[in-house]
Amino acid sequence: MRLLVYSHDAFGLGNIRRMLAICEHLLSEIPDLSILLLSGSPMLQGFRLPKGLDYIKLPCLNRGETGEIAVKYLGMDVEETVKLRSELILSAAIIFQPDIFLVDKKPYGLKNELRGTLNYLKKTLPETKLVLLLRDILDCPEKTIAEWQKNDFYTAIDKFYHQIQIVGTPEVFDTVREYRFPSTIAEKVRYCGYLHRQPGQKSRTSIRRELQVSQRERLILVTPGGGEDGYELVDTYLSALAILPAKYRIKSLIICGPEMPETQKQLVERAAENNSQVRVGEFTDDLMSYMNAADVVVSMAGYNTVCEILSAKKPSVIIPRSKPSQEQLIRAEKMANLGLIKTLIPSQENCSSTTLMNLLLSQLKGRQKPDFNLDMNGLVRVQNYLLQLMSQKVCKQQLNQIYQKYTSLPALALDRSAV
Repeated sequence: MRLLVYSHDAFGLGNIRRMLAICEHLLSEIPDLSILLLSGSPMLQGFRLPKGLDYIKLPCLNRGETGEIAVKYLGMDVEETVKLRSELILSAAIIFQPDIFLVDKKPYGLKNELRGTLNYLKKTLPETKLVLLLRDILDCPEKTIAEWQKNDFYTAIDKFYHQIQIVGTPEVFDTVREYRFPSTIAEKVRYCGYLHRQPGQKSRTSIRRELQVSQRERLILVTPGGGEDGYELVDTYLSALAILPAKYRIKSLIICGPEMPETQKQLVERAAENNSQVRVGEFTDDLMSYMNAADVVVSMAGYNTVCEILSAKKPSVIIPRSKPSQEQLIRAEKMANLGLIKTLIPSQENCSSTTLMNLLLSQLKGRQKPDFNLDMNGLVRVQNYLLQLMSQKVCKQQLNQIYQKYTSLPALALDRSAV
């Protein structure tokens, strides 16, 4: 079985981390599976890749805080870069001949770069199954509906896609209802649940020994995801740490993220130099190990980080971003209302270092078990739905082979003597 995966990577690490988690699970459960991943993430080579997966690195495009797409490294304009990416994607599809094409987030891809590939698959490989994978929340309904109508995404799904998999639940955010999916689109939707993450590579004991955390000390992990817009969160945390009463024995690990601007990273490192209880890192491909070792996690409300926090069942303080998309803000508010997380909204007047400190002290007392039981079986359901689609293709191929076998036989001669 050949799976072609397109990861939409224009801001942060969220998309590539989510798609890699899905790929890793599929490879562990499906024999003889080969996955070719298409991604523009500059950090792709920094992840531990499972056997059975290879990738094609696309030229980087970047979406800044304004939402505008720009070329990250090459001395080319956006249109030239999109054309280059489109040709690479199409060539991969032609040569790889996938059984399933799993597309992340945008039906036509970034800047419509998948149009050529979609048309090729429909015309030349009509038995290839196309699946659109959506996270729980894209943006606020008003913006999402307008974007989907403007870019004709509904037509794309009608014409090309066999299924939409949503790695969320309608109890948290009813994607079909909130985004007003037409009935023809809604029929293709499969809610899969959130993605549960396995424990990391290292034990809690080994990580705490590595960070020199004694039995009497507590460890707080601060992670702003990719870090491109994470400095404000880290700065607020450091300010809260500065007013923490001396009786609390706390060590902090701040993982800035590889995309935090260098000048901001240097500010964080200088602040940490004055506090021996604070350690600063840039990136780890084993975040779950550090999360399991922590007593409290401070983070933004990105899909992957929230799934990891909930998988590890860690007390947390979530500070969501609110631009260029309201995705994190909506997720934080919805999950806070269900008692799954504690959140601090940056736009509110009470978002201060003092408020954060008080929340941290409250969370250090331990996590209360929420009344709401969140469905975290997304990886298994993604696997099962893909296998169902694959079985449909195999059954059709087998039926075609049987039909061709028997229609190719010579006509039976009629033995008139037996009449």
